[in-house]
Amino acid sequence: MDITVLGEARYPSPLNYHVSDKARVPFTVIVDPDAPPAEELFFEVAGPRERLFFDPAKTRAGIVTCGGLCPGLNNVIRSLVLQLHHGYGVREILGFTNGYQGLDPWRGSEPVPLTPEFVEDIHKEGGTVLNTSRGPVDVSVAVDNLIRRKVDILFVVGGDGTQRGGAELCKEARTRGHALAVVGIPKTIDNDVAFVTRTFGYVTAVDEAAKAIACAHTEAHSVLNGISLVKIMGRNAGFIAAGATVASQDVNFTLVPEVPFVLDGENGFLDALKKRILKRAHAVILVAEGAGQHLLAGGEEQHDASGNVKLKDIGIFLRDRIEAYFKAEKIPFALRYFDPSYMIRSVPACAEDAVLCDFYARNAVHAAMAGKTGLVIGQHHGVFTHVPIDLLAKRKKQLDLNSPAWQGALASTGQNFAQFPA
Repeated sequence: MDITVLGEARYPSPLNYHVSDKARVPFTVIVDPDAPPAEELFFEVAGPRERLFFDPAKTRAGIVTCGGLCPGLNNVIRSLVLQLHHGYGVREILGFTNGYQGLDPWRGSEPVPLTPEFVEDIHKEGGTVLNTSRGPVDVSVAVDNLIRRKVDILFVVGGDGTQRGGAELCKEARTRGHALAVVGIPKTIDNDVAFVTRTFGYVTAVDEAAKAIACAHTEAHSVLNGISLVKIMGRNAGFIAAGATVASQDVNFTLVPEVPFVLDGENGFLDALKKRILKRAHAVILVAEGAGQHLLAGGEEQHDASGNVKLKDIGIFLRDRIEAYFKAEKIPFALRYFDPSYMIRSVPACAEDAVLCDFYARNAVHAAMAGKTGLVIGQHHGVFTHVPIDLLAKRKKQLDLNSPAWQGALASTGQNFAQFPA
């Protein structure tokens, strides 16, 4: 996939290692002659280029963090600043605050000058020192502001909605004739960004979710017929739920958006839960927030500031239905409900995610300094790549139900969705 470039790269890179602009990595590496032909996609390999489009001494960069919190945001900010400053000699770096609102001078605050001293210890904290918000910005106003501030590069840290916004900024700047490099860094604990094997923050979220599950298991196991219900994030994909299930090995039922299920009747979920309680006297249920939405149909559809459909609360719904069911069956029980959703995303990044944040950030800087724009840093097969934002915005990644991730979850729980199929 070809990436848009702003123009001829005329300045020598100060780095002593370079990646060829011709290097490509195939999206599909497993070839099965008996299977239908797979879509052939080849992505540019990320990394420093031999020549730069921007003169580092005259370059001004900006950073914005958007959407929900995610472990590692401060790590990304820090690595962007250090690579720009120490690696390329860029001295002017602005941090736009409160998400895309910060690009609008009428709604946002003055940007924060980012220096190595400012970012020295921010990676030790959760959240983002630049703050964040959901929702779009008037693209014309934002580009006016970037031009007025003489910003050459904008790093956009966020999920697919944020990256679509970055694409609009890129197009508007091109229309104005302003050479603006817009480079995205994929951020979501849900790990549902296409063409990205793993987004930063996901491993930390799984680790934190596993801690909550351990507490839930202790609660369920310490009383007769104890039932612990844990709801975690995962709007459209169950990657956190599957990962936490395998990591904890204490979950008995894992419910994800990719697998609809029946609640009532013989072989429904409640019936399967009753059989588990009568046999083992305790159970741990893990449900992703986007699971079971077919059971909550009805009412007017509402959207958040980012345009996402507001989900009905499957956790509270299941809690109430489980309570009513076991009372009707006259089976004594003790139900504990856990919702660590915001806790698992607001902590500092673990070591593995911290390393990943650094790789994403440094590759973003390399791409931007070479004059590449309208791209997101991707990763697959262990290789970091350049993914066109327009391509990424058209796809959503979900759990492959034949993958080791989901099959591992099923093996760990022992559940059988054939018992309560939709």
